Amino acid sequence: MNEAAGTPSASPGSERSNRLQIAAATRDDIPEILAMIRELAIYERLEHLCVSTEADLERALFGAPAHAEVLVGRESGVPVCFALFFHNFSTFLGRPGLYLEDLFVRSDHRRKGFGRTMLIKLAEIARERGCGRFEWSVLDWNEPAIRFYESLGATVLPDWRITRVTGAALDRLAGHGAPAALVKGLS
Repeated sequence: MNEAAGTPSASPGSERSNRLQIAAATRDDIPEILAMIRELAIYERLEHLCVSTEADLERALFGAPAHAEVLVGRESGVPVCFALFFHNFSTFLGRPGLYLEDLFVRSDHRRKGFGRTMLIKLAEIARERGCGRFEWSVLDWNEPAIRFYESLGATVLPDWRITRVTGAALDRLAGHGAPAALVKGLS
């Protein structure tokens, strides 16, 4: 997960974290979600890679089929955090999983327990949907987040690396990656 969740100072049941109202995103939330995505990109020093648009989010979140879901957390009606997630599948468990792509809490709302509250809500969703695991990625330099996740019982997997193909490399792989005989029947 790319995140700026921070380490909360309040427990999920405390008065401070009870100020967070969490709801599924609506189309009206798209501009604010995109603004938080851009804030996240700046936090992660990756703003040069952030090219998503409102139209992209509209298609991904509300198109047929929807490819992801978003929870928006509000304090006093103002969006202060979001979590974007989707399902994956574990062949070893034979069950779906819940993958958290992004969790972001705006900087002036951190250390209120909101990151923890969002993660608890996502864990509840994973259980309700019969998921065998709930997972995400964390940047190796984000030590506060790593300590926070470990305090929740999460395990950082040291033997795994993210592998990614994007842009021109994806186009090349799709066009030239496998002999046609192997691909026939997959489309």
